[in-house]
Amino acid sequence: MSTGLYSMDEKTFDTTLDLKSVKPYGDTMNDGKTQLSFTLPVPGGDEGVEAAKQLMRKMGFENPQVSYYKELTVGFTFFNCYGNCSQSVDYTTIVVPKVESTTWSMEATDSFIKKNIERKIVILGASTGTDAHTVGIDAVMNMKGYAGHYGLERYEMFEALNMGSQVPNDEFISKAIEIGADVLLVSQTVTQKDVHIQNLIELVELLEAEGLRDKIILICGGARITHELGKELGYDAGFGTGTYGDDVGSYIAQEMDRRLKEKK
Repeated sequence: MSTGLYSMDEKTFDTTLDLKSVKPYGDTMNDGKTQLSFTLPVPGGDEGVEAAKQLMRKMGFENPQVSYYKELTVGFTFFNCYGNCSQSVDYTTIVVPKVESTTWSMEATDSFIKKNIERKIVILGASTGTDAHTVGIDAVMNMKGYAGHYGLERYEMFEALNMGSQVPNDEFISKAIEIGADVLLVSQTVTQKDVHIQNLIELVELLEAEGLRDKIILICGGARITHELGKELGYDAGFGTGTYGDDVGSYIAQEMDRRLKEKK
């Protein structure tokens, strides 16, 4: 009996998998089973359910079903739906830009900096603009780190300062100048109406106006951040979900070394 990727008896890979035509997987390979949730500005009831189903059909889902709905407030209803996706993607053609560095342990990074940089690297981090969330910047910078990965403050060869949250971009730059920062880390969690993009662009523009952009390593991070987005906005690297202090620290050490070699 087949249960998707593996046979219950033989535990062999499902030969019906075609990486050139990948669909969502639910019960069996290629069934397209998808769970989707959204809120519509309509009252709850039969008409709202039908509106959700019609919308799913227009999205390309077959056999749409509403398994649960709840009117959140008058005229706004949340729907939890299921359907079969009729579209597929060619996985073999996908190319995702990634940060080009090797993740090392804290000890390996410190050792590399001692040997190749020969001084401590000064790092300044913050959740800038109106962003009040510090979980991401704390996980990467604070000494205790997160999930067994130490933050940059714990590294012997990093001089790391975390300014916290809601730091205006101009104050962030002023502090960077004051301490002679080599690296700026910007965390962005609040993304409503793309406010994170506006804030990230503003920082780059201010750095360029001060003639500082090419003198520092500029890094952004957050749940909605990718390396591709970071590069598009003028940053040297972008780190998304699942990033730890050792990922960022390793990149900083290797990028600093690369730049020093270019100057020679």
